[in-house]
Amino acid sequence: MNVHAIGLEQFGGPEVLHQVEVPQHEPGAGQVRIAVAAAAVNPTDATLRSGGRAAQFAGLPTPYVPGMDLAGTIAAVGADVDRRLRVGDEVIALVLPFAPTRGAYTTSIIVDQRSVVHAPAGASLPQASTLLLNAVTVGLALDALQLEAGQSIAITGAPGAVGSYATAIAKQRGLIVVADSRSGEEDSVRVRGADAVLARGDGFADELRRYFPGGVAGLIDGAVLNEKALPGVADDGAVASLKGWAGPTERGIRVHTISSFGSVTDTARLEQARDLAEHGVLDLRVAELLPALAASEAHRKLAAGGLDGRLVLDLTTLH
Repeated sequence: MNVHAIGLEQFGGPEVLHQVEVPQHEPGAGQVRIAVAAAAVNPTDATLRSGGRAAQFAGLPTPYVPGMDLAGTIAAVGADVDRRLRVGDEVIALVLPFAPTRGAYTTSIIVDQRSVVHAPAGASLPQASTLLLNAVTVGLALDALQLEAGQSIAITGAPGAVGSYATAIAKQRGLIVVADSRSGEEDSVRVRGADAVLARGDGFADELRRYFPGGVAGLIDGAVLNEKALPGVADDGAVASLKGWAGPTERGIRVHTISSFGSVTDTARLEQARDLAEHGVLDLRVAELLPALAASEAHRKLAAGGLDGRLVLDLTTLH
């Protein structure tokens, strides 16, 4: 059978996104079929759309379907699916758009059971769709930095979706958090747990040294400061780069490039993220819920920035 989706035949600007039909089979062993209600719009989706992941699509048929974050209801289960997942369950999933089953901008999708966990209690499906990619990325970054409670961490891009999660989870782990902010957003960054808020920009590292003369033990770089962040990091400290920057560095500082692609089947990590949302550590913020056919508009709004939370596509509007 064919299902409706939002996809593209050629890479380009937001205008290449349009309604398509893609084939879908019944779920195989260890797979579930999810009726998708909502898909979050993430920066990685724009990278895919513009051709930044073209090599990973080599050999796959068009149309390509973006999206890694989704929420919906289990419509069918294949053989050997464990009992934690049943038809009718509201779930969230983290998927790879360059897998044969395609990405999240679709009305229905086949997913490996390991990539599926129950949606956070009390959250709407659009809210739930914003959780996994951001939370998994932050969890990987914090694990890579290997900081202990009481140590200092700096977070750039703190007002954004990933940065706000980084601030909240770092604080929950007992770290001293100093974050950046655009003018007018300082209070929202403080509410999410930052102990100090500094102005965003190239001078952030210098300002860090005023608060921590020896530099911070670790830094999550969501604002892509790259080498400009290094002066604010302590000797032998560490940076988690979210956009692929790998150095060079100075003074023994280590750089960890963070990618969530290898964690889509890490059920324990996905459940950990879900639990953080259920316990109120993470605020599931929807900047705007748009009909699926407004995907091009969503990508333009994402590029414009300044969003409070994630844009979400309503896949129930696609017929």
